[in-house]
Amino acid sequence: MKFINLPKSVRQLSTHLFAILIGVLLSVNTLSVLPSQAEPAPIAQTPSNAAAAKANSSFVTAAVNRVGSAVVRIDTERTVSRRLPDPFMEDPFFRRFFGDSLPRNLPPEQLRGLGSGFIIDKSGFVLTNAHVVDKADKVTVRLKDGREFEGKVQGVDEVTDLAVVKIDAGSDLPVAPLGSSSEVQVGDWAIAVGNPLGFDNTVTLGIVSTLKRPSSQVGISSKRLEFIQTDAAINPGNSGGPLLNELGEVIGINTAIRADATGIGFAIPIDKAKQITSELQRNGKVAHPFIGIGMDDLTPSEARRINANPNSPIQVPEVQGVLVGRVIPNSPAANAGIRIGDVIVAVDGRRITTGEELLVIVENSGVGENLQLKVQRGNRTQQISLRTAELKDFS
Repeated sequence: MKFINLPKSVRQLSTHLFAILIGVLLSVNTLSVLPSQAEPAPIAQTPSNAAAAKANSSFVTAAVNRVGSAVVRIDTERTVSRRLPDPFMEDPFFRRFFGDSLPRNLPPEQLRGLGSGFIIDKSGFVLTNAHVVDKADKVTVRLKDGREFEGKVQGVDEVTDLAVVKIDAGSDLPVAPLGSSSEVQVGDWAIAVGNPLGFDNTVTLGIVSTLKRPSSQVGISSKRLEFIQTDAAINPGNSGGPLLNELGEVIGINTAIRADATGIGFAIPIDKAKQITSELQRNGKVAHPFIGIGMDDLTPSEARRINANPNSPIQVPEVQGVLVGRVIPNSPAANAGIRIGDVIVAVDGRRITTGEELLVIVENSGVGENLQLKVQRGNRTQQISLRTAELKDFS
Protein backbone atom coordinates (compact mmCIF):
# COMPACT_ATOMS: atom_id res chain seq x y z
CA MET A 1 0.00 0.00 0.00
CA LYS A 2 1.04 3.50 -0.61
CA PHE A 3 0.31 4.31 3.04
CA ILE A 4 3.27 2.16 3.99
CA ASN A 5 5.54 4.12 1.69
CA LEU A 6 4.67 7.38 3.47
CA PRO A 7 7.41 9.03 5.43
CA LYS A 8 7.95 7.74 8.95
CA SER A 9 6.92 11.01 10.61
CA VAL A 10 3.65 11.07 8.71
CA ARG A 11 2.91 7.45 9.60
CA GLN A 12 3.44 8.19 13.34
CA LEU A 13 1.15 11.21 13.18
CA SER A 14 -1.53 9.18 11.46
CA THR A 15 -1.28 6.45 14.09
CA HIS A 16 -1.70 8.97 16.91
CA LEU A 17 -4.70 10.56 15.22
CA PHE A 18 -6.31 7.16 14.68
CA ALA A 19 -5.80 6.24 18.35
CA ILE A 20 -7.35 9.53 19.47
CA LEU A 21 -10.35 8.96 17.17
CA ILE A 22 -10.93 5.47 18.55
CA GLY A 23 -10.76 6.83 22.13
CA VAL A 24 -13.27 9.54 21.38
CA LEU A 25 -15.68 7.04 19.82
CA LEU A 26 -15.43 4.69 22.80
CA SER A 27 -16.01 7.56 25.27
CA VAL A 28 -19.08 8.79 23.44
CA ASN A 29 -20.48 5.27 23.25
CA THR A 30 -19.91 4.71 26.98
CA LEU A 31 -21.58 7.97 27.91
CA SER A 32 -24.58 7.14 25.78
CA VAL A 33 -25.00 3.75 27.45
CA LEU A 34 -24.44 4.59 31.10
CA PRO A 35 -27.58 6.68 31.71
CA SER A 36 -29.89 4.04 30.25
CA GLN A 37 -28.27 0.96 31.74
CA ALA A 38 -26.97 2.10 35.11
CA GLU A 39 -29.27 1.46 38.15
CA PRO A 40 -29.87 4.47 40.46
CA ALA A 41 -27.81 4.37 43.65
CA PRO A 42 -29.84 3.06 46.61
CA ILE A 43 -31.13 5.87 48.89
CA ALA A 44 -31.04 5.27 52.63
CA GLN A 45 -34.59 4.89 53.93
CA THR A 46 -35.22 7.15 56.93
CA PRO A 47 -38.43 7.08 58.96
CA SER A 48 -40.85 9.95 58.58
CA ASN A 49 -40.90 12.69 61.21
CA ALA A 50 -44.11 11.33 62.68
CA ALA A 51 -42.76 7.80 62.90
CA ALA A 52 -39.53 9.03 64.44
CA ALA A 53 -41.41 11.10 67.00
CA LYS A 54 -43.57 8.13 67.88
CA ALA A 55 -40.56 5.89 68.32
CA ASN A 56 -38.92 8.47 70.57
CA SER A 57 -42.00 9.28 72.68
CA SER A 58 -41.13 10.16 76.26
CA PHE A 59 -42.21 8.24 79.34
CA VAL A 60 -44.57 11.14 80.06
CA THR A 61 -46.43 10.50 76.81
CA ALA A 62 -46.68 6.79 77.59
CA ALA A 63 -47.90 7.48 81.13
CA VAL A 64 -50.55 9.97 80.01
CA ASN A 65 -51.75 7.69 77.21
CA ARG A 66 -52.19 4.92 79.76
CA VAL A 67 -54.40 6.90 82.13
CA GLY A 68 -55.64 9.90 80.15
CA SER A 69 -59.01 8.53 79.05
CA ALA A 70 -59.91 7.77 82.70
CA VAL A 71 -59.41 11.39 83.83
CA VAL A 72 -62.65 13.39 83.93
CA ARG A 73 -63.78 16.97 84.33
CA ILE A 74 -66.29 17.69 87.11
CA ASP A 75 -68.58 20.72 86.85
CA THR A 76 -70.76 21.65 89.82
CA GLU A 77 -73.65 24.01 90.42
CA ARG A 78 -74.89 25.30 93.73
CA THR A 79 -77.69 27.71 94.56
CA VAL A 80 -77.01 30.01 97.50
CA SER A 81 -79.72 32.02 99.26
CA ARG A 82 -78.64 35.17 101.07
CA ARG A 83 -80.31 37.50 103.53
CA LEU A 84 -79.86 41.22 103.87
CA PRO A 85 -77.63 42.10 106.83
CA ASP A 86 -79.59 43.15 109.92
CA PRO A 87 -78.33 46.77 109.85
CA PHE A 88 -80.20 47.26 106.56
CA MET A 89 -83.40 46.01 108.14
CA GLU A 90 -83.11 48.45 111.05
CA ASP A 91 -81.84 51.47 109.11
CA PRO A 92 -84.53 54.22 109.26
CA PHE A 93 -83.54 55.44 105.79
CA PHE A 94 -84.44 52.13 104.16
CA ARG A 95 -87.55 51.68 106.27
CA ARG A 96 -88.78 55.18 105.32
CA PHE A 97 -88.76 54.28 101.62
CA PHE A 98 -89.63 50.61 101.75
CA GLY A 99 -91.52 50.20 105.00
CA ASP A 100 -92.39 46.61 105.79
CA SER A 101 -92.13 45.73 102.09
CA LEU A 102 -88.32 45.82 102.27
CA PRO A 103 -87.25 42.36 101.03
CA ARG A 104 -85.33 40.37 103.62
CA ASN A 105 -83.81 37.90 101.16
CA LEU A 106 -81.58 38.69 98.24
CA PRO A 107 -82.17 36.88 94.92
CA PRO A 108 -80.63 33.39 94.91
CA GLU A 109 -77.11 33.24 93.52
CA GLN A 110 -75.93 30.45 91.23
CA LEU A 111 -72.37 29.37 92.00
CA ARG A 112 -70.40 27.18 89.61
CA GLY A 113 -67.32 25.15 90.35
CA LEU A 114 -64.79 23.14 88.40
CA GLY A 115 -62.56 20.24 89.33
CA SER A 116 -61.09 16.98 88.16
CA GLY A 117 -61.40 13.32 89.02
CA PHE A 118 -60.58 9.88 87.70
CA ILE A 119 -62.50 6.65 87.20
CA ILE A 120 -61.51 3.88 89.62
CA ASP A 121 -64.07 1.24 88.66
CA LYS A 122 -65.63 0.14 85.36
CA SER A 123 -69.08 0.48 86.87
CA GLY A 124 -68.65 4.25 87.08
CA PHE A 125 -67.10 5.22 90.44
CA VAL A 126 -65.09 8.44 90.23
CA LEU A 127 -62.63 9.60 92.90
CA THR A 128 -62.17 13.32 93.54
CA ASN A 129 -61.69 15.89 96.32
CA ALA A 130 -64.47 16.55 98.81
CA HIS A 131 -64.15 20.31 98.31
CA VAL A 132 -64.83 19.86 94.57
CA VAL A 133 -68.38 18.56 95.17
CA ASP A 134 -69.03 20.18 98.55
CA LYS A 135 -72.70 21.18 98.90
CA ALA A 136 -73.25 20.90 95.14
CA ASP A 137 -76.84 20.73 93.91
CA LYS A 138 -75.79 19.37 90.53
CA VAL A 139 -72.68 17.44 89.49
CA THR A 140 -71.79 16.88 85.83
CA VAL A 141 -68.98 14.49 84.86
CA ARG A 142 -67.46 14.91 81.42
CA LEU A 143 -65.20 12.25 79.92
CA LYS A 144 -62.25 12.97 77.66
CA ASP A 145 -64.21 11.70 74.64
CA GLY A 146 -66.82 14.40 75.24
CA ARG A 147 -69.57 12.30 76.82
CA GLU A 148 -71.35 13.91 79.78
CA PHE A 149 -73.14 12.21 82.67
CA GLU A 150 -74.98 13.38 85.73
CA GLY A 151 -72.98 12.46 88.81
CA LYS A 152 -74.39 11.34 92.14
CA VAL A 153 -72.23 12.02 95.18
CA GLN A 154 -71.84 8.59 96.78
CA GLY A 155 -69.91 9.70 99.82
CA VAL A 156 -67.84 12.58 101.19
CA ASP A 157 -65.15 12.70 103.87
CA GLU A 158 -64.19 16.27 104.71
CA VAL A 159 -61.46 15.21 107.14
CA THR A 160 -59.40 13.65 104.35
CA ASP A 161 -60.88 15.83 101.57
CA LEU A 162 -61.99 12.81 99.53
CA ALA A 163 -65.27 12.07 97.75
CA VAL A 164 -66.70 9.36 95.51
CA VAL A 165 -69.09 10.23 92.67
CA LYS A 166 -71.12 7.61 90.76
CA ILE A 167 -72.07 7.88 87.08
CA ASP A 168 -74.23 5.51 85.03
CA ALA A 169 -72.31 5.05 81.80
CA GLY A 170 -72.40 1.32 81.14
CA SER A 171 -69.81 -1.13 82.37
CA ASP A 172 -66.92 -0.62 79.98
CA LEU A 173 -65.37 2.61 81.21
CA PRO A 174 -61.62 3.27 81.18
CA VAL A 175 -60.07 2.83 84.62
CA ALA A 176 -56.98 4.57 86.01
CA PRO A 177 -54.37 2.06 87.27
CA LEU A 178 -53.61 2.64 90.96
CA GLY A 179 -50.05 2.43 92.21
CA SER A 180 -48.66 2.48 95.74
CA SER A 181 -47.68 5.70 97.47
CA SER A 182 -45.63 3.73 100.01
CA GLU A 183 -43.10 3.01 97.26
CA VAL A 184 -42.72 6.66 96.24
CA GLN A 185 -39.38 8.31 96.98
CA VAL A 186 -38.23 11.90 97.01
CA GLY A 187 -36.90 12.73 93.54
CA ASP A 188 -39.28 10.39 91.69
CA TRP A 189 -41.07 11.78 88.64
CA ALA A 190 -44.52 13.25 89.26
CA ILE A 191 -47.05 13.88 86.46
CA ALA A 192 -50.20 15.88 87.22
CA VAL A 193 -53.23 15.48 84.94
CA GLY A 194 -56.43 17.49 85.13
CA ASN A 195 -58.31 20.62 84.13
CA PRO A 196 -56.58 23.58 85.78
CA LEU A 197 -58.38 26.90 85.41
CA GLY A 198 -60.75 25.26 82.92
CA PHE A 199 -58.03 24.18 80.49
CA ASP A 200 -59.10 20.61 79.84
CA ASN A 201 -56.71 17.67 79.56
CA THR A 202 -53.66 19.52 80.85
CA VAL A 203 -50.45 17.70 81.83
CA THR A 204 -47.66 19.11 84.01
CA LEU A 205 -44.39 17.45 85.00
CA GLY A 206 -42.21 17.68 88.10
CA ILE A 207 -40.69 15.58 90.82
CA VAL A 208 -41.69 14.49 94.29
CA SER A 209 -40.14 17.18 96.49
CA THR A 210 -40.95 15.66 99.87
CA LEU A 211 -43.15 13.04 101.52
CA LYS A 212 -45.42 13.05 104.58
CA ARG A 213 -45.87 16.81 104.65
CA PRO A 214 -48.28 17.31 107.61
CA SER A 215 -51.54 19.08 106.89
CA SER A 216 -50.84 21.46 109.79
CA GLN A 217 -47.72 22.71 107.98
CA VAL A 218 -49.73 23.20 104.81
CA GLY A 219 -52.16 25.42 106.70
CA ILE A 220 -55.18 23.11 107.06
CA SER A 221 -54.96 21.75 110.58
CA SER A 222 -58.58 20.57 110.37
CA LYS A 223 -57.50 17.80 107.99
CA ARG A 224 -55.83 14.57 108.98
CA LEU A 225 -53.41 14.06 106.14
CA GLU A 226 -49.76 13.76 105.27
CA PHE A 227 -49.29 15.03 101.71
CA ILE A 228 -47.00 14.19 98.84
CA GLN A 229 -45.36 17.49 97.93
CA THR A 230 -44.43 18.08 94.30
CA ASP A 231 -43.22 20.88 92.05
CA ALA A 232 -45.53 19.74 89.24
CA ALA A 233 -47.89 22.68 88.68
CA ILE A 234 -51.21 22.17 90.49
CA ASN A 235 -53.80 24.93 90.14
CA PRO A 236 -57.53 25.37 90.88
CA GLY A 237 -59.31 22.91 88.61
CA ASN A 238 -56.58 20.30 89.11
CA SER A 239 -58.19 19.37 92.41
CA GLY A 240 -59.25 15.74 92.42
CA GLY A 241 -57.15 14.76 89.41
CA PRO A 242 -54.45 12.08 89.52
CA LEU A 243 -50.76 12.47 90.27
CA LEU A 244 -48.91 9.78 88.31
CA ASN A 245 -45.55 8.09 88.52
CA GLU A 246 -43.39 7.46 85.46
CA LEU A 247 -45.32 4.22 84.74
CA GLY A 248 -48.68 5.99 84.52
CA GLU A 249 -49.89 4.66 87.89
CA VAL A 250 -51.82 6.92 90.25
CA ILE A 251 -49.77 7.71 93.36
CA GLY A 252 -51.84 10.62 94.66
CA ILE A 253 -54.88 12.87 94.30
CA ASN A 254 -53.97 16.45 93.45
CA THR A 255 -55.24 19.06 95.88
CA ALA A 256 -55.00 22.78 95.14
CA ILE A 257 -55.19 24.14 98.67
CA ARG A 258 -52.69 26.97 98.89
CA ALA A 259 -53.60 30.08 96.95
CA ASP A 260 -50.18 31.55 97.70
CA ALA A 261 -48.24 28.46 96.60
CA THR A 262 -45.76 29.06 93.79
CA GLY A 263 -44.06 26.02 92.32
CA ILE A 264 -45.39 23.78 95.09
CA GLY A 265 -48.37 21.43 94.95
CA PHE A 266 -49.77 18.79 97.25
CA ALA A 267 -51.42 15.42 96.70
CA ILE A 268 -53.21 12.98 98.98
CA PRO A 269 -51.32 9.65 98.95
CA ILE A 270 -53.22 6.99 97.03
CA ASP A 271 -52.76 4.40 99.80
CA LYS A 272 -54.74 6.64 102.15
CA ALA A 273 -57.34 7.20 99.45
CA LYS A 274 -57.77 3.45 98.94
CA GLN A 275 -58.71 3.01 102.61
CA ILE A 276 -61.16 5.90 102.62
CA THR A 277 -62.69 5.13 99.23
CA SER A 278 -63.77 1.62 100.16
CA GLU A 279 -65.61 2.99 103.21
CA LEU A 280 -67.23 5.77 101.20
CA GLN A 281 -68.47 3.26 98.63
CA ARG A 282 -69.94 1.05 101.37
CA ASN A 283 -71.25 3.56 103.89
CA GLY A 284 -71.08 6.99 102.27
CA LYS A 285 -69.06 8.31 105.21
CA VAL A 286 -65.99 7.58 107.32
CA ALA A 287 -65.84 7.47 111.12
CA HIS A 288 -62.81 9.27 112.57
CA PRO A 289 -61.72 8.86 116.20
CA PHE A 290 -61.35 11.92 118.38
CA ILE A 291 -60.06 12.75 121.88
CA GLY A 292 -60.91 16.46 122.11
CA ILE A 293 -57.83 18.58 122.68
CA GLY A 294 -56.07 21.51 121.07
CA MET A 295 -52.35 20.94 121.06
CA ASP A 296 -48.94 22.41 120.35
CA ASP A 297 -45.49 20.90 120.07
CA LEU A 298 -43.38 21.57 123.16
CA THR A 299 -39.62 21.51 123.66
CA PRO A 300 -37.69 22.26 126.87
CA SER A 301 -36.50 25.59 125.44
CA GLU A 302 -40.05 26.58 124.46
CA ALA A 303 -41.26 25.57 127.93
CA ARG A 304 -38.64 27.81 129.57
CA ARG A 305 -39.72 30.70 127.35
CA ILE A 306 -43.36 30.22 128.39
CA ASN A 307 -42.47 29.96 132.08
CA ALA A 308 -40.30 33.09 131.91
CA ASN A 309 -43.21 35.14 130.62
CA PRO A 310 -44.80 36.92 133.62
CA ASN A 311 -48.12 37.11 131.74
CA SER A 312 -48.27 33.39 131.02
CA PRO A 313 -51.44 31.90 132.55
CA ILE A 314 -49.73 28.55 133.14
CA GLN A 315 -46.41 27.02 134.08
CA VAL A 316 -45.52 24.01 131.96
CA PRO A 317 -43.09 21.13 132.51
CA GLU A 318 -39.75 21.67 130.78
CA VAL A 319 -39.95 18.48 128.72
CA GLN A 320 -40.49 17.51 125.09
CA GLY A 321 -43.98 16.35 124.14
CA VAL A 322 -47.45 17.60 123.18
CA LEU A 323 -48.76 20.54 125.16
CA VAL A 324 -52.51 20.61 125.78
CA GLY A 325 -53.70 24.13 125.01
CA ARG A 326 -57.43 23.47 124.95
CA VAL A 327 -59.84 20.82 126.23
CA ILE A 328 -63.25 20.55 124.52
CA PRO A 329 -66.09 20.22 127.04
CA ASN A 330 -67.67 16.75 127.34
CA SER A 331 -64.99 15.27 125.08
CA PRO A 332 -63.09 12.06 125.93
CA ALA A 333 -60.14 14.15 127.14
CA ALA A 334 -62.36 16.26 129.41
CA ASN A 335 -64.10 13.21 130.81
CA ALA A 336 -60.74 11.54 131.48
CA GLY A 337 -59.42 14.55 133.44
CA ILE A 338 -56.95 16.03 130.93
CA ARG A 339 -56.15 19.64 131.79
CA ILE A 340 -54.78 22.67 129.98
CA GLY A 341 -51.02 22.75 130.58
CA ASP A 342 -50.63 18.96 130.63
CA VAL A 343 -47.91 17.56 128.40
CA ILE A 344 -48.58 14.21 126.72
CA VAL A 345 -45.27 12.37 126.36
CA ALA A 346 -46.40 8.83 125.43
CA VAL A 347 -49.45 6.90 124.16
CA ASP A 348 -49.80 3.16 124.77
CA GLY A 349 -46.13 3.05 125.74
CA ARG A 350 -44.99 4.79 122.56
CA ARG A 351 -42.93 7.94 123.04
CA ILE A 352 -44.29 10.98 121.17
CA THR A 353 -42.72 14.39 120.62
CA THR A 354 -45.09 16.11 118.17
CA GLY A 355 -48.79 16.65 117.72
CA GLU A 356 -48.62 14.96 114.32
CA GLU A 357 -47.41 11.75 115.95
CA LEU A 358 -50.29 11.89 118.43
CA LEU A 359 -52.79 12.57 115.65
CA VAL A 360 -51.60 9.55 113.66
CA ILE A 361 -51.94 7.28 116.70
CA VAL A 362 -55.46 8.54 117.41
CA GLU A 363 -56.52 8.25 113.75
CA ASN A 364 -55.28 4.67 113.55
CA SER A 365 -56.88 3.64 116.84
CA GLY A 366 -60.50 3.58 115.71
CA VAL A 367 -63.66 4.90 117.37
CA GLY A 368 -64.39 3.56 120.85
CA GLU A 369 -60.85 2.34 121.52
CA ASN A 370 -59.02 2.80 124.83
CA LEU A 371 -55.80 4.79 124.82
CA GLN A 372 -53.30 4.95 127.69
CA LEU A 373 -51.76 8.42 127.90
CA LYS A 374 -48.62 9.22 129.85
CA VAL A 375 -49.00 12.83 131.00
CA GLN A 376 -46.52 15.17 132.64
CA ARG A 377 -48.39 17.57 134.94
CA GLY A 378 -46.05 19.91 136.75
CA ASN A 379 -43.47 17.74 138.50
CA ARG A 380 -45.65 14.63 138.44
CA THR A 381 -46.17 11.94 135.81
CA GLN A 382 -49.64 10.39 135.49
CA GLN A 383 -51.22 7.60 133.50
CA ILE A 384 -54.62 8.58 132.12
CA SER A 385 -56.95 6.25 130.25
CA LEU A 386 -59.56 7.52 127.81
CA ARG A 387 -61.92 6.10 125.20
CA THR A 388 -62.04 7.72 121.77
CA ALA A 389 -65.28 9.15 120.39
CA GLU A 390 -66.40 9.90 116.83
CA LEU A 391 -65.26 13.24 115.48
CA LYS A 392 -68.58 14.18 113.88
CA ASP A 393 -70.26 14.28 117.29
CA PHE A 394 -68.09 17.29 118.18
CA SER A 395 -67.82 19.02 114.79
